Amino acid sequence: MSKQSKRIKEKQKPRVHPELEGFDITINSFGEINSTYDIDKINEFLNRKVKDKKLKDRDDLSFNQMKDEEE
Repeated sequence: MSKQSKRIKEKQKPRVHPELEGFDITINSFGEINSTYDIDKINEFLNRKVKDKKLKDRDDLSFNQMKDEEE
């Protein structure tokens, strides 16, 4: 691969979920994470879209109770 094709690959943005359009995350020289979205919005999205394998068998959590009612 030539250097020019490597540069083109680096500039392409990754595909993201439509709800997270415009999301960008960087790490500055001090090791701090900078994001274009508020961390609470990211956590809310993850809670809705990603199942937590560690919590799937717990009955005391509300989302597991709602899932049982749907079945």
